[in-house]
Amino acid sequence: MTASGRSGMWRAAVLLLISGCGLASVPEEPADRVAPSDGYCSWITRAHPHGAAGKREGFSEFRLRVEGDPESYHPGSTYRVSLYATNPAYFRGFTLIALKEGRNGDQEEDYAGHFQIIDEEDSQFMTNCPPAVTESTPRRRTRIQVFWTAPPSGSGCVLLKASIVQRKIISFQDEGSLTKRMCERESLNGESTEKPLLDCCACGTAKYRVTFYGNWSEKLHPKEYPRRANHWSALIGASHSKNYILWEYGGYASDGVKQIAELGSPVKMEEEIRQKGDEVLTVIKMKAQWPAWQPLSVRAAPSAEFSVDRMRHLMSFLTMLGPSPDWNVGLSSEDLCTRECGWVQKVVQDLIPWDAGTDSGVTYESPNKPTAPAEKVRPLTSLDHPQSPFYDPEGGAIIPVARVVVERIARKGEQCNIVPDNVDDIVADIAQEEKEEDDTPETCIYSSWSPWSACSSSTCEKGKRMRQRMLKAQLDLSVSCPHTQDFEPCMGPGCSDEDSSTCMMSEWITWSPCSVSCGAGVRSRERYVKQFPDDGFSCTHSTEETEPCSVNDDCSPSSCLVTEWGEWDACSATCGLGMKRRERMVKMPPSDGSVCGAEVVEVEKCMMPECHTIPCLLSLWSDWSDCSVTCGKGTRTRQRVLKSAVELGECSEDLEQLEKCMLPECPMDCVMSEWSEWSQCSKSCGKGHLVRTRSITLEPQFGGDPCPETLQRKSCKIKKCGQGGMNSDERNRRKEERKKRKSKQGREESADELAGCRMKMWSGWTDCTKLCGGGIQERLMTAKKRFKNPQLTSCKDRKEIRACNVHPC
Repeated sequence: MTASGRSGMWRAAVLLLISGCGLASVPEEPADRVAPSDGYCSWITRAHPHGAAGKREGFSEFRLRVEGDPESYHPGSTYRVSLYATNPAYFRGFTLIALKEGRNGDQEEDYAGHFQIIDEEDSQFMTNCPPAVTESTPRRRTRIQVFWTAPPSGSGCVLLKASIVQRKIISFQDEGSLTKRMCERESLNGESTEKPLLDCCACGTAKYRVTFYGNWSEKLHPKEYPRRANHWSALIGASHSKNYILWEYGGYASDGVKQIAELGSPVKMEEEIRQKGDEVLTVIKMKAQWPAWQPLSVRAAPSAEFSVDRMRHLMSFLTMLGPSPDWNVGLSSEDLCTRECGWVQKVVQDLIPWDAGTDSGVTYESPNKPTAPAEKVRPLTSLDHPQSPFYDPEGGAIIPVARVVVERIARKGEQCNIVPDNVDDIVADIAQEEKEEDDTPETCIYSSWSPWSACSSSTCEKGKRMRQRMLKAQLDLSVSCPHTQDFEPCMGPGCSDEDSSTCMMSEWITWSPCSVSCGAGVRSRERYVKQFPDDGFSCTHSTEETEPCSVNDDCSPSSCLVTEWGEWDACSATCGLGMKRRERMVKMPPSDGSVCGAEVVEVEKCMMPECHTIPCLLSLWSDWSDCSVTCGKGTRTRQRVLKSAVELGECSEDLEQLEKCMLPECPMDCVMSEWSEWSQCSKSCGKGHLVRTRSITLEPQFGGDPCPETLQRKSCKIKKCGQGGMNSDERNRRKEERKKRKSKQGREESADELAGCRMKMWSGWTDCTKLCGGGIQERLMTAKKRFKNPQLTSCKDRKEIRACNVHPC
């Protein structure tokens, strides 16, 4: 019989299962009877088994399982569905369908959600009933897997049904391990539909706050957790219309999504969003988080605000968990418009990572391995790859790595929701108006805010500055008192709009000494420019100031005449505090012949611009090199280049980084001990054999070469039996022993015959169960003939056991 003929017969049997067939034994039918054309898939649901074997009680050798064993489905979410047999069972054919509860499958709308093929060599869609999945070729198998995407909201409960074909037996249960019932997850108060409404009927606008809580930590996800570099990338998203999709399961990643997924860079994604013009209302952005997780008492969860209106009522975002090949979390087209023409009050969603389909790495720090061609965006599962940090051989659900909370904080304009506002709606709107003025709880008493700190960036790169306040009293311990720190973005001096044209001056240096030793003179002081305007204009503020001074107004004859002070020498320091020196000469000594008491050398402090560490201007890091090994543990490196001039000072930043990398384990071949010495010959005369053994020191691992033989034997011959060296007495003794053995055996056989049977000779001894350390051997004597005498009831096989290889290992 050809393979196509067998497939047709199995297919005919498969199609008799679908509606409450229980368990049936079905004769093989010709393939041309499979598909009458009387209605959509009706030939499946109306088929009846030829004969019935009845439902098998306690039937459990086959099982249909949805990953994570959920009791409900989230509309639009994708689940991995497995159909498998427990050892030693197997199956040749199968069929999977997903029916809305209470429907019989006569119409297309009776089917819920849709399947996605994972392995085309294993499964395919049924030709004459597209919603059903069946085998590609009939062969022995123990497991198949497909993806199932849940239907949109409002679809009600769904029955996932499976059938198994094993030879000519169809196994199917309406209640049991081959049927899975899942109902739609109950939504929160006012929660949106999962599938965007075709048209939103809400009025006015609504303002929301989205808060991102990262739960990706070593405590919850310990396997291969990257302690050094774990982080969330900058979050990027938008509120948008139904005509624009940032990302979606089953779609392909755009260039912007790819840059987020692989590099954590939101630049390209933001560019794509802004190019959509009126299709986008608000761009949603949050900063990157290093490390990925910290207690909320240490770091507040990041948040952003956005608005929606009737046309742009969907919200999407994504952020990368890094390091990773191309793994992200996010929401896709979350609809914030309700069927009642209102705005969703709150959405809470736990997030598991999804794969962008652009890189084939399987661990957090896998080397770059572009997927060509790109694959579709899909959720990660716990059965993807044994080396995956989320792998679970039981196929359990992945622990969420993040939670997102979307909360409505305000509504503007006239509202037209069909359902009247409840108290929560009204209070939420009023509370927001008050909160915009001051969100400090009344039970928390704080000090005043401190002045803003200096910006963390000394250049025009974005930085942040901070101010603090102290919690002086907490009147109600049940109400938390947050916000003791406040941050805002900033840039270095001269970079912001407020101070871009400001000329910043240093403080005045102390006054110089008077210019004369007696009489009237002048003194001066200086300051310098700390920051020039970025518009190219020079500072108009003075850098030097003079004022008159007088010393010893009554110049006596003992006074001497000196020249004016010379110019100051250069400051001894190039930055910060230093010393400078100047001189003058005596033009006329005192007329009374005394020594001139005027100072001719003067030293004073000088202040140069503040000393700053010369920032290192560096290139971006290069890509990581390939791992230094082809298997097992190795290292990889990346480099960057110093771009600033050497004359500006030595740069202490690292120009090369080294990190560990892990590739699949190296194959390890079997390792054997040395051969033992040959044993003595097994016979004292005639032909026998010698044996020697060796043991396995290390079993093969990771695909290494298998272990060779552990036992060798060769023949031996000492001398011919009954010849040479045996006198007549010895021969007589052996002859007597043989007679005794035969006599004993005769008595045993006689006893066996009296017991009702005749026995065969003893079998040979089995091989020893161990090579050393003490094992056992067995031999059997079985009945050769059983007499038909009803009075004789005892005729049993016999077994003897003895010890062997008792020498230590």
